[in-house]
Order: sequence, then structure tokens, then C-alpha cells
Amino acid sequence: MKKLIILLLFMLVCQHVEAQIATRWRATVQTDGGSLPFGLEIKPTKNKNKFDVYVLNASERFKTDEATLEGDSLIIPISLFDAEIVAKKNAQSLVGFYRKNKGRKSYIESPFQASLGYLNRFRTNKMAIRGNATGKWSVNFINAETQKASFAVGTFQQKGTIVTGSFLTTTGDYRYMDGNIVGDSLFLSTFDGSHAFLLKAKVDGDKITGKFYGGIKGSKIFEAQRDENASLPDLGKITFLKEGYDRFDFSFLNEKGEKISLSDDAYKGKVVVVQILGSWCPNCMDETNYLVPFYKKNKARGFEVVGLAYEKSTETEFFKQKMALLRKRFGIDYQLLNAGVNSSESASQSLPSLNQVIGFPTTIVLDKKGDIRLTHAGFSGPGTGKYYTEWVHEFESKIDELIKE
Repeated sequence: MKKLIILLLFMLVCQHVEAQIATRWRATVQTDGGSLPFGLEIKPTKNKNKFDVYVLNASERFKTDEATLEGDSLIIPISLFDAEIVAKKNAQSLVGFYRKNKGRKSYIESPFQASLGYLNRFRTNKMAIRGNATGKWSVNFINAETQKASFAVGTFQQKGTIVTGSFLTTTGDYRYMDGNIVGDSLFLSTFDGSHAFLLKAKVDGDKITGKFYGGIKGSKIFEAQRDENASLPDLGKITFLKEGYDRFDFSFLNEKGEKISLSDDAYKGKVVVVQILGSWCPNCMDETNYLVPFYKKNKARGFEVVGLAYEKSTETEFFKQKMALLRKRFGIDYQLLNAGVNSSESASQSLPSLNQVIGFPTTIVLDKKGDIRLTHAGFSGPGTGKYYTEWVHEFESKIDELIKE
């Protein structure tokens, strides 16, 4: 009888732990700017001590790898970005660390904690709202030491105290920024295991000023001016075929060690999209999430996609491992090739017929003759709202036009 009572108590405790863990949490990692908040949703699976975990930023629910409860520690791997969260469960809290570049000699580690309940991303109060962030903004991120500025376009939507949106740059967007207005103060953040962005600023009419913290360490001065005409350079004119070259081509190895080239029969007479990407790149993740179903829908019409992957190492086994993760997460069934290491310099050198590759992803569209008909630097993902919708319309219209030619 005594053993039965102990067993029942143990089962009740286990059920209590699972019930506490299986809900939404307000999580933070520490940066030079203080606590960077984000949401977590943790759900038990049918497997004992296994959990499905989602990172919450605005409308995004980014699924991590399956988490494991080992003793009193919850281990949340984010293998795609060589990251993990490890935290001990104490009552209604999780306390531990976030680590990026897991398994390397040089890695980043930051304190992590979370508490049950996720009402507001940033702590709000009853102060009257004195700022309006809705609209389009010309933004400068300024290095305090060098005074060198980098330009972006900010686009935000404010509903009550809640603000969402993103920053668009020539190398991609900042994905799902999420936060709150408190009085005249604007607080925004995003975290996905790779990106860790935090903005703390004051809204003064048509100006926003403050600090932007990009990553666990480092910050920049933030200055923004409301400007409905703010725009980036033409992203379709940044990368192009160099003078002296009559066509774009390459030869790289796939996971099986096979050499793949645009001159192969698989691509002849077809409209081809060349996706320059990396598994470490969240913007590439957004583009891949769009391209995979579009490819499956249009493949039979004479449409192909080939991915040129630039990873942190070109070592064969490392490349295979990363491509396996990509294929599993997104269901990719087009060729992925080992093209080089993860830098724009490496991409530019490995593709000598192009003038430059400035960032990831870069997308190149070829017609049935193999001629470049469209290029696009960066990617404006779903977090950018209408900019994503506009890109999808432009891309799909061009592909449909080329297929029918």
C-alpha cells in the first residue's frame, strides 16, 4: 500500500511538471542591452520526457528540434543554427543558458531564464501611450566609434501597446520584430536561435532615437525618421552577369559526391532558379519555406531549383549533416550543392561570372536558354508584410511568363 501511494504521488508530481511545462513562457536571454525577451511554447509529446518547442516572435512559431527533459534540466537544441538552450526547471521557472556555435572552440553563451505566462513581451504599465510607431521609416544604424552608418527601411504596425514589423536591408530583413510601446518608449526584439536583436528607443513624433543591440554583444546608435517614401536600392540590379561572360554556369558536388552543373540535361530547356543560401541563415530559411512548395507545384511545367550552399565548413560530412537538417525541416527535394564557405567573398569568388554576391540569400532566375532574366539580393520574408507579398507576386509572375515563352 505504501509503495502504491508513493507511486501515485510520483505520477502526480510528473503530471504536474508536464502540465507546468506544457504552456507558454516569457523567456529572456541577456545582452549588452539587458534582457532580450521572446516567447516559448512547450508541449509534451507521446514520448516520455520529450517536448515540442516553438519560439514565438509576432506571428511566427519557429519549431526547434525535439527537446528532452533530463532529470530537472530541459535541453532545447536548435541544430540548424548550431545553438541550444539548457535550463533547469524550478517551480514555475526555467533557468540556464543559451549557447550559439555549440561544439566549437569559440562559442557564445548567455544567461537564459523563463517564467510561466506570456501576456506582454515587454513589461507594460498604465502610462498613456505617447508614441505612434505605425508606418514606414528611414533608418540609420550608426557605429558609435567609427560613425559609419548602414541604411535600412523600417516598417511597423502598432495596435494599442503592441508593435510588430521588421527592418529591410539590401542583404535581407530582420524577420519578426515584436514588442511594445510604453509611454513614449519603443521596445522591440526578436530571437530565433541565430538572430538576437533588441531595440530600445524613444518615439518623438516623426523621429525615433535610441540603441540597437545586434547579438549578445555589441550595439549601434539607432536613428529613424518617418518617411513613407523610404526605399532600398533596386535589389534586382545589385548582382548581374559580368561583361565578357555570355552565360552563368557552375560545377559543384552534391551530398552524394556527384558533380552538378547548369549544363546538365536536368536543367536544359527549363526555367531554373539558383538559390544562393546557407543553413545558418534565417532569411534563407524563409525563402526556402516559400520555394519548396512552389517548386513541387510547378516542377512538372518545366521548372527547376538548385541550391548553392555556403556553409561554415566545406568538409564533406559537415555539409551532408547540414543538408540533411535542411531537407528534413523543409522537405527539400531539389539539388543542394557544396559551393563554399559562408561569406559573400567566398560566394563571389566561386561564381566568377557574376559581378558580386553581397549577401544570403541571393536568387537568380534563368530562362529556358540559360540566360539570366531576374536577380534579387536578400529576401523580404513574411515578417515584412506587404513587401513579402509584393515579392511573391513579382517572382511568380516572372516564372509563369518564362515557362510560357
